[in-house]
Amino acid sequence: MPSFVAETQPKDPSSLHLPSLVSSSSLPLTLKFVDVSYRVKMADKSSGNAIGRILGCGSSDGSPPPVQERSILHGVTGMVSPGEILAILGPSGSGKSTLLNALAGRLQGNGLTGSVLANGRKLTKSVLRRTGFVTQDDVLYPHLTVRETLIFCSLLRLPLSISRQEKIVVAESVIAELGLTKCQDTIIGNAFIRGVSGGERKRVSIGHEMLINPSLLILDEPTSGLDSTAAHRLVTTMAALAHKGKTIVTSIHQPSSRVYQTFDSVLVLSEGRCLYYGKGSEAMSYFESIGFTPSFPMNPADFLLDLANGVYQIDNTSEVEKPNMKQTLITSYNTLLAPRVKAACMETSMMLETMTREQKSSTNTWKASVLLWCNQLSILLQRNLKERKHETFNALRVFQVITAAMLAGLMWWHSDFRDIQDRLGLLFFISIFWGVFPSFNAVFAFPQERAIFLKERASGMYTLSSYFMARIIGDLPMELILPTIFLTVSYWMTELKPELSAFLLTLLVLLGYVLVSQGLGLALGAAIMDAKQASTIVTVTMLAFVLTGGFYVHKVPTGMAWIKYISTTYYSYRLFINVQYGTGDKIWSLLGCSRHGTEKVSSCKFVEEDVAGQISPALSIGALLFMFVGYRLLAYLALRRIK
Repeated sequence: MPSFVAETQPKDPSSLHLPSLVSSSSLPLTLKFVDVSYRVKMADKSSGNAIGRILGCGSSDGSPPPVQERSILHGVTGMVSPGEILAILGPSGSGKSTLLNALAGRLQGNGLTGSVLANGRKLTKSVLRRTGFVTQDDVLYPHLTVRETLIFCSLLRLPLSISRQEKIVVAESVIAELGLTKCQDTIIGNAFIRGVSGGERKRVSIGHEMLINPSLLILDEPTSGLDSTAAHRLVTTMAALAHKGKTIVTSIHQPSSRVYQTFDSVLVLSEGRCLYYGKGSEAMSYFESIGFTPSFPMNPADFLLDLANGVYQIDNTSEVEKPNMKQTLITSYNTLLAPRVKAACMETSMMLETMTREQKSSTNTWKASVLLWCNQLSILLQRNLKERKHETFNALRVFQVITAAMLAGLMWWHSDFRDIQDRLGLLFFISIFWGVFPSFNAVFAFPQERAIFLKERASGMYTLSSYFMARIIGDLPMELILPTIFLTVSYWMTELKPELSAFLLTLLVLLGYVLVSQGLGLALGAAIMDAKQASTIVTVTMLAFVLTGGFYVHKVPTGMAWIKYISTTYYSYRLFINVQYGTGDKIWSLLGCSRHGTEKVSSCKFVEEDVAGQISPALSIGALLFMFVGYRLLAYLALRRIK
């Protein structure tokens, strides 16, 4: 078991340890990037009149708005080898995050030019699976504790050859190394849920990637929100990983002098252009050689950031902004350093390609075996149940369902079997409530998890099919408990058909209807992937289903009649009626109705059109089964298109 070190105790890089369980599986990786440029296309919103811009038509003559290209990166070159930390410095908007995304293989489109090579070859899926990427924004499940978060990640990301207990040991060791022991049983939280602090959340995100002992670790602003001591401790941990042969690239915001001294290499960016690349210890002497020297001893990182901002301090109290200073620095870099940097990159190419060829034969292509798939499904299912129970059974949702059940029970209290209109109104109310409620809740599922899903899929934690099946299976007990409670309360209060078999059949129809409605929400949420837009679409869809469900309007206009045949409400309402009244022979005789007319015109009309005129129960069940499978299949296909 790992030794838990007090959070206040200083750590020496040599004393830091991660379990040796996974260290041997890591392959040294040299990352090289040559002339990396990135352009994005942007529509010019300044042209055309206001109405044209709002409608997206561009100018007043109807022509599309002109497209402009904005350059984010301009020919950035550099290299980082195993055992080294490359720090990317620069002001906000200098292109640091864009460069990191390019190095991690996460930039899509044709705007990226240049070469990003791992061991002399283009980035492959096997390399990306050995790459840890810590984003600037922490993307974590809010209701899981720190310990649960890292243990689930360890169980998913570490190979099957390692036992479950050993994977837990790895997670506990990372918790200790990152100083998270005191908060390991605290939930992560988010903007609406109180949890760990921002700095602790950042360390959890880093621990998420440290678990796999990656060959390449890329971190975007990892010290944001941390004080100087905590930042130094974190960078010291990164140095310990680098000493074990890891390749580390990080952007960092205003590092302290002792943090700066930890970096092996430094890349300084300004407006997407490189001002310096080389050893961190040689940066000050380089700028001194081209005429830029601080007027007093200061933190090298502060001096480099001043230069990147075009600011040069001439004495202890004043500073000046030189308009041409950035251009001077860029010209000096292109003249003095850029040729040497490119030459150094070219010298390593042959050696890296040879090493890759030698190791390629011993590297097996990763395939999702049945055992691995089942392992992923099991772990994702456990995680989903822990996370989702807080959302499904929160106080407001339970209150909403119980209140609806009580209101229905009181409104239809001890309703008479012969009150056909009232009873049909109750059955249709149940169809409305349990059509809208689960579909509206399910529509937020995938949009809310989009960031986590994309991050974990990009790191190769699991397959899409295992994630999707865990979500579908895990939601079953969550989604079926509340409707069971609802029907148990309302059914006996309203005195629907007082037979246990009738109650169980009604419950079975209701649960099936809930699952179909949930599938509709999942499909729309996955297809649109925008919570607001998807909720609007599902509301309009359910409105159309309710209006054509067969209670409000019996003679649906010909142009809209097709909607009822795809309406989940239509089929569930018919099944509810069939359970309560069968073919309608008993209620027909009780009301004294005949097909030739009667005094009880209104009730008899409902019997004739709703009860006696219903479609086959087998057809309704078949339609709902088809929708149950079809909606989920559409949701899966919609998720597959997300890259």
